[in-house]
Amino acid sequence: MKKIKNSYKKSGVNISLANKLVKHISYLSKKDVQKTNNTFNKDRIGGFGSLFDISKSKIKDPVIVSCTDGVGTKIELANQFKKFDTIGVDLVAMCVNDLIVQGARPLFFLDYIAVGKLELNKMKKILKGIFDGCKLSSCSLIGGETAEMPGVYSKNKFDLAGFSVGIVSKKKILSKNRVKKKDIILAIPSNGIHSNGYSLVRSILKGNKISKNLKKEIIKPTKIYSKEVLKLLDKNLINAAAHITGGGLVENLLRSIPDNLTLNVDLSKIRVLKIFNWLKKNNISDNEMLKTFNCGIGFCVIAPKKNIYRIKKVFSKKFKPYEIGFVSKSHRKVNLSNKIKWEK
Repeated sequence: MKKIKNSYKKSGVNISLANKLVKHISYLSKKDVQKTNNTFNKDRIGGFGSLFDISKSKIKDPVIVSCTDGVGTKIELANQFKKFDTIGVDLVAMCVNDLIVQGARPLFFLDYIAVGKLELNKMKKILKGIFDGCKLSSCSLIGGETAEMPGVYSKNKFDLAGFSVGIVSKKKILSKNRVKKKDIILAIPSNGIHSNGYSLVRSILKGNKISKNLKKEIIKPTKIYSKEVLKLLDKNLINAAAHITGGGLVENLLRSIPDNLTLNVDLSKIRVLKIFNWLKKNNISDNEMLKTFNCGIGFCVIAPKKNIYRIKKVFSKKFKPYEIGFVSKSHRKVNLSNKIKWEK
């Protein structure tokens, strides 16, 4: 008999290892279902499609909202630092923080993980982060895909994508059309760099020694704002919101302001985190910092001035919102005053 030389495994794809990973995900998923009492989805992992029962949502005139995102080149630093248990939190955060901008309550999440070679322990750590992110967001991981693609990704490389779905009543959808003249802009502090600007961060780090504390700061997972923002929505305290991601503060705020109104921001009021002062010292202009990084502001809400006290009460001390500007009517689209106060 001819000896069989070719196989899928020999070409670099290990299906039996992938099946072990599916069993691990299914085990974690069932524990998650038990906590949420979502029995409709208890056998959801491993099927061809994912099911989610929205019949008990008790939301009048429900509208489904969906978002997708990744974590950019922060993945490269996760590989470099061999820190894989929090990058999944970033993935969930980047999607869920976009959902709540429109007032949606997160329902479920799906992931896509692409690798050159499947490493079970590494995948388990990545998935732990995704489950942690879902727990922080009060949503469920109901499905996903792990693709082993030798030749497309080198041995240790991987990429992540996330897909989140939420629900909101048609009457409670947040949009820029709800924003009024004299509304104020409240900045909610970030947890660090979050997941934007990492190509520039990596360029700065290249060839430099990195301390343990700096590593910890750079890889810190993105703050998830859903619990606090949803409380504001339940109390009808805000008119619009903005997730401060790629493009920075001004560009993302402009997406939440009507075309006939003006965005006014006092840059000197931004409470800059230490990590951004460190980045700024690496010969980066103010304009580049402002459009590349969140500079200490991870999320913004736009609301009537009378609601400031009640809004602040919802947040812990570390993430207490503070005023950075207001909305007005003028011939200009944006008015930026003063300069960011960088630490010398």
